[in-house]
Amino acid sequence: MTNLADRPTSPRGDRRRDELVAAGIALLCENGWPAVTTRGVAERAGTNPGLIHYHFGGLPGLHAAIARAAGDLIIGPLVEQVLAAGDERAALDAIRRLMGEATTGDERATRLAVEVIAGAARDPELGDVLREQLREAREQVARWLGRIRPEWGEERCAGVAVLVTAAVDGLMLHYLLDPELGVGKAVNAVEGMLG
Repeated sequence: MTNLADRPTSPRGDRRRDELVAAGIALLCENGWPAVTTRGVAERAGTNPGLIHYHFGGLPGLHAAIARAAGDLIIGPLVEQVLAAGDERAALDAIRRLMGEATTGDERATRLAVEVIAGAARDPELGDVLREQLREAREQVARWLGRIRPEWGEERCAGVAVLVTAAVDGLMLHYLLDPELGVGKAVNAVEGMLG
């Protein structure tokens, strides 16, 4: 892939990149990764396919940018809500609320999550993008836990952060497979364990 770090940027170029990524996300939600082609994204964005090579170094670079943006849409809101919580119970309330929103008809977010995970499993570059985002999310949650539970120590906070993020991912996956799953019951059970 072409190194794009030295390419000059401009507001117009940034807008065009954002438009191409948004077009790719729309196609990803509608028809999965097979629909996210150079031609398909360019047509959706109303632009020349050559701009994908110019801005992203080709389709793999565009796919990575789409995966990064999709990950931000999926992971970002949850992490932000947890980090804004004052304690574990407030964090559980945020998770309960967000999981409720995710499981009550936000088909776009659900489809996006499935496609990003499937793409990451098949494509090592997309896997790298998702792994990086998940690592950062776990690190942020671990630092938050360290602030509210300094007595736990760094290792325990890191371990609990892994469990929290894996539990949320698991709940989302189980809900995808079984829409009648009582997500709220699972969060209530965790809250009950807090005492």
